[in-house]
Amino acid sequence: MQLPLGLFLGLVIGGLAWRVGALTPSGALAAAITGGVIFGWGGLEWAVLLLAFFVSSSVLSRAFARRKADLAEKYSKGERRDWGQVLANGGLGALLVLASAVLIGEAWPWVAYAGAMAAVNADTWATELGVFSPRPPRLITTGKPVERGTSGGITLLGYLAALAGSALIGGLAAWMGESPQPAAVWVAVTLAGLAGSTFDSWLGGSVQAIYHCPRCGKETERSPLHTCGTPTVFLRGWRWLDNDWVNFLCSLVGALAAVGLWVLLA
Repeated sequence: MQLPLGLFLGLVIGGLAWRVGALTPSGALAAAITGGVIFGWGGLEWAVLLLAFFVSSSVLSRAFARRKADLAEKYSKGERRDWGQVLANGGLGALLVLASAVLIGEAWPWVAYAGAMAAVNADTWATELGVFSPRPPRLITTGKPVERGTSGGITLLGYLAALAGSALIGGLAAWMGESPQPAAVWVAVTLAGLAGSTFDSWLGGSVQAIYHCPRCGKETERSPLHTCGTPTVFLRGWRWLDNDWVNFLCSLVGALAAVGLWVLLA
């Protein structure tokens, strides 16, 4: 696929996602650029993994939006992804497709890309479906029960959802790729995605920036204003480490873990 065609397809998909309410205008522009680079330089197999993540995560985000409305105050942003969320989830993929275009014949950029997509897909599925667990989540760092939607809170259902989301990307990577050992790719990418999602939860429960709304008495990722319009107060964590950075680091861990596991298994 040529770059002009890839950019055109990225623009079309970004525009459609904006029209259906999955992206903000800034998110649509970022998606058009990111997707255009991945489609144009990567080709069909790279595009399929990106679309599998974006479509499945968007469907899950919107499918249960009403049932999760009371948790919106916990999250840093709404269900419509902006440019920061798009780059956090797909920026590393765009860099890896450029690396693949330069390092012709090298397989590791593809495996790393699949691991990154598996990680962000696993994290999204865990977030969207884990909140429906019949049991309250526990903080990954201490095991202490916490409110649903709390950063770093994990459940068995959330982990199973993460495994399913990661396995979907792993299966597509094994099927679409050109590795002589597709089973090794599937296992490596699936486990890497789960590792990235787990790292995301650990960051959320330890050093991600968390704020407090004095009016609602709730912890939240939102800053500077809570959903009620009240200015939030910094509570703990690293101020610079917002949810977008956490998602980017999640994808990075997934990419690194996928390459490492693939080298061991292949």
